Amino acid sequence: MRSLRLILSNPRYFGPAWAFASLNILFGTWAIYIPTVKDDLGIDKATLGIALFFLSLGVFTVFPVASRIVNYLGVGRATWFGILLLCLTALFPLMADSFITLAIALFFFGSANGLLDISMNTLVTEIEKEDRQNFMSASHGFFSLGGVLAGLGSFLILIFSNRMLHMVLAILLVLSINFIFHKRYKHIRAAPIVKEPFSFRNFKPLLLLGLVSFVVMGSEGAIVDWSGLFLKEETLAPETLWGAGFLGFQITMTLGRFLGDAISARIGSVKIVALGASIAIAGYLCVLMVQTYLAILGFALTGLGFSVIIPELFRIGGNVKGVESSQGVAFIAGTGYSGFLMGPVILGFLAEKYSLNTSFMVLLAGVIAVLGTTLLLRRSKGGKSQN
Repeated sequence: MRSLRLILSNPRYFGPAWAFASLNILFGTWAIYIPTVKDDLGIDKATLGIALFFLSLGVFTVFPVASRIVNYLGVGRATWFGILLLCLTALFPLMADSFITLAIALFFFGSANGLLDISMNTLVTEIEKEDRQNFMSASHGFFSLGGVLAGLGSFLILIFSNRMLHMVLAILLVLSINFIFHKRYKHIRAAPIVKEPFSFRNFKPLLLLGLVSFVVMGSEGAIVDWSGLFLKEETLAPETLWGAGFLGFQITMTLGRFLGDAISARIGSVKIVALGASIAIAGYLCVLMVQTYLAILGFALTGLGFSVIIPELFRIGGNVKGVESSQGVAFIAGTGYSGFLMGPVILGFLAEKYSLNTSFMVLLAGVIAVLGTTLLLRRSKGGKSQN
């Protein structure tokens, strides 16, 4: 909890951490309206999967140019610019009146997500280097906290009959706090480095880490996008519980990330990834019992398992010798969001042809593969250095 105390006691650290929360507040607010948007547009699960593909495509399209934008604007200014774009584009998906407009809206929303994701992770990496203070995992805890706030906002559906009003209030919350604190980090630029020629020796462990990122971020996205529909259609949960799986996932992920820095220091990065994968496997087994409260518990366990994996990958990716921090972060994020890019489409077609239950079986298989990958990480030089 030391890193959490650091964030809460110093505006220099709270500002970047709140950027993480902001991303998930707005993304999570959109996510809880996915079942409503699906019904209003009269589209099936496969078509919804294609629409969600465009959100991931928007994210993925930004990654090749994100490091250039970050280096041109400065990592602090790029983070603030990403927040402004996110607040603007978060309105678009809820305004869609057809599949085409939904796909276009999600593309732009995804692009803003991608730019902010790269810039804020690079920002934290640079502050960690400059101050020699670790708060990456706790910053990702704020991302999860944003999801908790968005999940709690799901209960406002019964109060607000207008989803646009709900989103506008979320945007005002995000924008007002960021406006106060962005001046604390706006001036920060990435430190210059001595570039080295490409080395497969450095790339090999990054490739394994990228595969883990692919599965874990794809699974996180699946829970965000499909947990509500799973509870609604598979477990026949009442409407008031449709957001409970997402909420449970975010609560345990928040808790795990606030504890993650200390746990990682004790047992090492590879072991914490293996531990997280094992807990996530138990969570998916609960989900696949197809009982409302067991499924909610399963989503919560999965959140706890995934909580520390991605922050660890970003920290490693941003500190590779001879590679700009923004490029290392972009590599980890790019491989992760390629899971987002393909995951919704694959899961959507599986759900339509078979069932959502089958889709979650595929996710379970992916996490089992992550657990196996940790054995390879242990054998690699990169994995050993992180033990």
